[in-house]
Amino acid sequence: MINFLTYKSIKNRKFTSMLCVLSITLSVTLFLGIERIRNGAREGFTNTISKTDLIIGAKGGPLQLLLYTVFHIGGAVNNIRMSTYEDIKNNRLVEWSIPISLGDTYKGYRVVATDENFFLHYRFRGDKHVVLNSGVAPTETFDVVLGSEVAKKFHLKVGDPIVLSHGISSEAILSHDTTPFHIVGIMAPTQTPIDTGVFINLYGMEAMHFGWETGVPSGDKINPDRFKKENIKITQLTSFMVKLKSRIAVLKMRREIDQYDKEPIMAIIPGLALQEMWQTIGYVEQILFLVSLCVLLVGVLSILISLYTSINERRREMAILRSLGASSRHVFALLLYESSFLVLLGCIMGVASLYGLLYFVRPWLESNFSVYLEVQPLSITEWYYLAGIFVAGTLAGLIPAIKAYMNSLQDGLTIKF
Repeated sequence: MINFLTYKSIKNRKFTSMLCVLSITLSVTLFLGIERIRNGAREGFTNTISKTDLIIGAKGGPLQLLLYTVFHIGGAVNNIRMSTYEDIKNNRLVEWSIPISLGDTYKGYRVVATDENFFLHYRFRGDKHVVLNSGVAPTETFDVVLGSEVAKKFHLKVGDPIVLSHGISSEAILSHDTTPFHIVGIMAPTQTPIDTGVFINLYGMEAMHFGWETGVPSGDKINPDRFKKENIKITQLTSFMVKLKSRIAVLKMRREIDQYDKEPIMAIIPGLALQEMWQTIGYVEQILFLVSLCVLLVGVLSILISLYTSINERRREMAILRSLGASSRHVFALLLYESSFLVLLGCIMGVASLYGLLYFVRPWLESNFSVYLEVQPLSITEWYYLAGIFVAGTLAGLIPAIKAYMNSLQDGLTIKF
């Protein structure tokens, strides 16, 4: 009986009920959507690099080493000798290593010099690896591979020549116009700093700086044979990444590197460094969470306001139900069922709206903000959130239900002047 009366009551006030459901739908969609973005931003940040045990560079701040090696932000205080890299690379505990050399830009985007190991071993977001949309990895001295964002912004394609700029300033003051590079590959989007990188090999980094020993071009003509890989000697790097044969050896290897006596170097564990860095900027995440709670509170209050303001309009309706034999408990249950049904319907429609929104918004978030959102079933936490929303919405219906319970039959039938 109560279920039938609830249905009839909602149908009779369908416009008001529809507004309540719409309010809850929007609240649930925004709440879960903000949670997805918040978690996606955190996971995307902390999974920028994976399957790498240590990042090694010159002595300095751990955060600084992480920023310039992984995010290509800032620069190193000092470089490290190539002999140091070779020494650690050949350590029996090391499975593979990825050298990194920084120092130049292309129209504000950082140039990253590395070798074939970057394309073979670099992993992000679990076990995802670098994929080329077109072309091949750089092998010759003046080969370059572009991140997807760089290629898209400047409408570049395989075969195009580009000229790199000296230094890390976004404004090109001096250019390496005597040593142009040729695009041999363009990477697939990764939603990581890789998308904004310009990747060359280590020989190219050395070659374009021939004659720049004083910081400016000397103007002397250089023998073209000197640009051949066999005639180029790599002397220094900015940093490098290593993967060890056993995770158990990470702390042991880190201690050995920190105590390395041939050169002042340091090692950081990227996973821990990323977590610490996120905690440093985690106030943004907390603000997003507070915003989502406020949105949810507005939705719950809309149920309360809608039902409570309708009590006086429905006093005669309640009185007629009482006169037909409905007890005060039936009236109480009617309003409680009504609020529960509206919240439940709003939650269902909110979840449906969330997945519909993800389908359209996800590509835009990935391309513009590098926030990767997976379309996956609701997590345990999200189910708890939905249960909490349902309970909160139902409890919001208690106040008008109690109000109706306390209204007497005589009060409802009496016409007041």
